[in-house]
Amino acid sequence: MPFINVKTNVSVPDDSKTAIKSALGQAITAIPGKSERWLMVGIEPEYSLYFQGTDSPAAIAEVSVYGHPSPDAMNSLTGKITDILSDTLALSPDRIYVSYAETDNWGWNGCNL
Repeated sequence: MPFINVKTNVSVPDDSKTAIKSALGQAITAIPGKSERWLMVGIEPEYSLYFQGTDSPAAIAEVSVYGHPSPDAMNSLTGKITDILSDTLALSPDRIYVSYAETDNWGWNGCNL
């Protein structure tokens, strides 16, 4: 039950949103047991985002995940997310952050798992 929220200070056309969503659906499989079936994706374009003191094109992908993936799985996913955002939005990889929040509590369908 992962959620990936992408915030970027660049415009994201609808076709790029769809491409990002689809690519993240494939990338999430880097974490064993996770798939697009349970993935929720948010995309926040034209977000007020500053990095290194400038508003040059940048992005952050916030990954929330139920459970505790291995560091290797998260490292693999970070590489995939960076590639997706770099390729789709023409962002420099050194202007992309990926953060993780792991939890033992996740609500869905009116109750916690």
